[in-house]
Amino acid sequence: MSIIYLMPGIFIGIILGANDAASIFGPLVAVGSVRYRTASIFSAIFVILGATVGGANGLETLNTLTVLERDQSAVATLAAALTVILMILIKAPASVSQAVVGSLIGVAFLNGAETIRWDILIKIVAIWIITPLSAILISFSLYRLVAYFFRKLKNVRVQDLVLQYANLMALCYSAYSLGANNVANVARSFVTGESNLVVAQLLGGVSIAIGIMFFSKRMTFVIGKSIIVLDHFSSLISGLALATNVFVFSMVGVPVSATQSAIGSVVGTGMSRGQRLSSRKTKIRIILGLVLTPSVSGIISVLLHLILRGG
Repeated sequence: MSIIYLMPGIFIGIILGANDAASIFGPLVAVGSVRYRTASIFSAIFVILGATVGGANGLETLNTLTVLERDQSAVATLAAALTVILMILIKAPASVSQAVVGSLIGVAFLNGAETIRWDILIKIVAIWIITPLSAILISFSLYRLVAYFFRKLKNVRVQDLVLQYANLMALCYSAYSLGANNVANVARSFVTGESNLVVAQLLGGVSIAIGIMFFSKRMTFVIGKSIIVLDHFSSLISGLALATNVFVFSMVGVPVSATQSAIGSVVGTGMSRGQRLSSRKTKIRIILGLVLTPSVSGIISVLLHLILRGG
């Protein structure tokens, strides 16, 4: 594969890792359950594992969503990456999945509406709507269930030990789910008729891992502290809910927003404790990010494609 076609995919993989690391371990690091360096190392390992073992379903979905030439796919991927960077700059939680789908649809429209699988697009959008709601429900239910058994541990030292290892396991589970669900956003641009899908998934997973390891620190505390401040037990529930939510949709074969899942899981956990979103400004930024990301990405992909093709 020519390096020029690989670069947009690697670029968005690094951005995805840097952006979504805040979702998978932001709450844990924010409350001190896991150190940032430990979290980033374990997340990098398990995101690669998830990408290579469980990423095929989502990749198949995105591959059949549109019919694009190889250069068009690369342009769409680059446009999605630029969109996510823009969302980060305006401090709006960005969905890489929504940016990728929006950019693919934008370029596909230039080829004609018949090149879009509308049934798949409707399925994807429906699941996007469900994603934060299901995360809220899962986290709310998990909190009540796990708390019931956790209270039976009367020894404080045992409780602390259980939380320490359980949080690390939840982090690994979240990273695995992220790799399995979101590698399609990266690996799609690597796939050609002769491509080995496992190699594409591995390269996508490594790209995400690089973003987690070297570029995620700036975003880590956004999810953990700007929505609802959690304690050690609540951050565990939030992590488990996020991982479960994203993993379920990876089996369905639809890449979803880890950011939306993280927000839903944190909100659901907070609701179990009688808390609400801590800031009106945060609510507005969240809504703007979720609404604007796919539409802005579609516009950027069209403009970028026209510019590179000379109008």
